[in-house]
Amino acid sequence: MKRLISLVFAGFIAATASAQSADVPAEDPLFLPADMADLSEFQWKKRPVLVFANSENDPAFVSQMEYLQDREDELRLRDVIVLTDTDPAARSPLRLRMRPRGFMLVLVDKEGGIELRKPFPWDVREITRSIDKMPLRQREIRERKANDSPLLE
Repeated sequence: MKRLISLVFAGFIAATASAQSADVPAEDPLFLPADMADLSEFQWKKRPVLVFANSENDPAFVSQMEYLQDREDELRLRDVIVLTDTDPAARSPLRLRMRPRGFMLVLVDKEGGIELRKPFPWDVREITRSIDKMPLRQREIRERKANDSPLLE
């Protein structure tokens, strides 16, 4: 009988542990291929950073990806999603819209507007400074500060 009770408790504990781990949301991917027709699925949710190159072996593309991978936390904090396109022959809708010539970095705001285009790799520090100057990001910072400060009584 004691053995049966032990098995039942072990089953409950295992079920509870698996249920708790299932409740934790998986972290959104930071890097995706730029194979979508447009950026509307990210509007008001993410700040797309598009990285175009004529090959994934392009030294500028390799450098840019290293910069981005080294400081993923700062990009996630600012709701960034990195979209890559290294196949000009595929003529993806985003490539046709942005018209890159070789390597190009494009920063898009949450509203869907193009904030900047760069023909060379940019460090994450420079990217995040540009993001932090955007009006919507400024509002997000103010709201976070207001929510983090204790209420005065």
